[in-house]
Amino acid sequence: MKLYVIAGESSGDMHTASLISELKLLCPEIQLRGMGGNMMLEQGVSLTQHYSGFNVVGLVEVIKKLPTLLKVMQKIKDDILSWKPDAVLLTDYPAFNMRIARFSHQHRIPVYYYISPQVWAWKENRVKAIKKYVDQMMVILPFEQEFYQKHDIQVSYVGHPLIDVIDKYKKQTTPVLSYEKPVLAILPGSRRHEIATMLPVMLKAAADYAADFSIVVAGAPSLSESFYRPFLNLYPQVHWLNNKTYDLLKIAHSAIVTSGTATLETALFGVPQVVCYKGNRLSYIVAKQLVKIKYISLVNLILDKPCVEELIQNDMNVQRIKTSLAGILHARRAEISTDYQKLYESLGKSGASKTAAATLYKWMKD
Repeated sequence: MKLYVIAGESSGDMHTASLISELKLLCPEIQLRGMGGNMMLEQGVSLTQHYSGFNVVGLVEVIKKLPTLLKVMQKIKDDILSWKPDAVLLTDYPAFNMRIARFSHQHRIPVYYYISPQVWAWKENRVKAIKKYVDQMMVILPFEQEFYQKHDIQVSYVGHPLIDVIDKYKKQTTPVLSYEKPVLAILPGSRRHEIATMLPVMLKAAADYAADFSIVVAGAPSLSESFYRPFLNLYPQVHWLNNKTYDLLKIAHSAIVTSGTATLETALFGVPQVVCYKGNRLSYIVAKQLVKIKYISLVNLILDKPCVEELIQNDMNVQRIKTSLAGILHARRAEISTDYQKLYESLGKSGASKTAAATLYKWMKD
C-alpha cells in the first residue's frame, strides 16, 4: 500500500507525523512518500521536498514566493505520477494542497484531506472545489463536521490532535526552565515577515512590565538567534529561547501571541493571552472583504465568544497591547481559566491521531 503525504508547515508536519505513527501500527508494510518536515522524515516518509523556505501567508507574500511555489508544485506532481500512489493524504496548507487535490483527482488517485482548510471562514463557494476533488475529509474542529455535512461532503470528525500532543507533554515533562520572576511569554509566530512586523511592537509593549516579569521570546525552530538579535538588542532585559515553546508555556504566567495554532496551544496550557495579528496592508484589505468570521483566534472561534482579546492590524499597537495585558495579568484570569476548561472539553476525547489513522486505513482498504 502506497500513500503520498503532503504537509506544508510545522504544525502540519507534526500532526501528519503523529497520524503516520499510528497508521504504521495498523499497516506496517505501508510505503510513504511526499512533502513535509523533519518529524515526517523521522516516521519514515521519503521526502521529495522539505517544506522549509516557502511556508507563507497573505496575498502579497504568496505572490513574492510564487515562482518557487510553482516549481515545487510541478516537482510534486511529477513525483506523484512517477511513484503511482494508491492514495494522497493532504494536511491543511490549502493554497498548495487544493491544487494537488485537483491534479490527483484528474489522475483518478483517491484524495483524503486531514485538517480542513478554513473554508467556513471564507465565502462558501470555495467548498465546491473540496466537494469536487476530495474523496473524504477528516476534520479536527467540532463545528466543521456539521459544515461539511450541510454541503453533502463525506466527513469524519476525529478530534483535535493537539490534545494528545499537549497532554502527553504535560505528563512526561517536568519544568526545566527557571526565571527569577513570573514569566511573560512572547510568541511572535514562525514566519520571518510576521516576526519582523509584530515582534518590535510586542517587545515595546512588554518592556513596561520588565520590573515585575521575566520577558521571554519563543524562537521558531526554523530561525536562528541571529535573525532575532537585531530586535532583542534593544531590550537587554529580554530573554530568548529557541525551539522550546512548550517548555515556556508550561511555566508562563501570561502571553502575547501571534494569531495561529499557537493561540490554541497557549490556551491548552492554561496561559491567559493577548492575541495579535498585523499583516501586509493590501493582504489585510483583500482578506477583510472575503473573510466572514467574527474572530481570528481558534480559541474564540471554537468557543464562539470573545474569551481572549484580539488586536488586529491598526489595533495591534503598543498602547492597546499594554491595556490588554493589564487585564490578563490580574483581573480577567479566573474568567479566562473557566473558558479554557470549556474549550478543552469541546475538542473531544484524546486519541485524535489514532482515530484519524484508523479512519484513513479503513478508507484505503475499502
